[in-house]
Amino acid sequence: MLRNIFGPLLALVGAVLAVWSPFRIWYGGRQGSDIRVDDLFTGAGATPADAALLGSLFLPLGFAALLALLGVLLRSRVAVGAAGVLVLGVTVLWMVRQGQSAGSLTAGGDGLDVGVAAAVGGGTLLLLGAAVMPGRAMRRYGEPSAPPSEAAYEGPASYPEPYEPETYEPEPTLREKPLAPPDAGHRPDDDDTLTLPPLPPPLPGRPPG
Repeated sequence: MLRNIFGPLLALVGAVLAVWSPFRIWYGGRQGSDIRVDDLFTGAGATPADAALLGSLFLPLGFAALLALLGVLLRSRVAVGAAGVLVLGVTVLWMVRQGQSAGSLTAGGDGLDVGVAAAVGGGTLLLLGAAVMPGRAMRRYGEPSAPPSEAAYEGPASYPEPYEPETYEPEPTLREKPLAPPDAGHRPDDDDTLTLPPLPPPLPGRPPG
């Protein structure tokens, strides 16, 4: 929570110092808005020629402040860090060119003044803000945001048992039926022979017939 507030706050303060520094005295009573951007590359930092506002040190420092503001809004640590590097780079390069032109650098009086200190402080705060503020959470390609929970899947409570067809057993035919053993007095149902009752015994003293 502190990083979400403290980091952007440092970056904003650094951006304000960076854009405010060109309107302060840098060296020998000259403001940063009077120093031409060309002096950073030609080494004529001590030339008395004044520069237009957009052709002075305000141009790179103002651009750095705008880049830092966009970095804070987009939560981009890279943008804020690049703004800090730009502010410090411009300041250090001007100091080198000024030292080459004047032969030496002095602080206070006719030397380095509050404008240089504001620029150095602004660039340092921008770098600290980039290091402290949290960056945007980047998600890898194809990575799911959260694993699916078991509650989200509503499947069937139980699966039906597989269907098993009933086995058909044919009834045995007549040929397959076992025959009952022959029994006295038992006649099969399919026997169509005529059975006569036995003759009575002959009377005694009477010839048969």
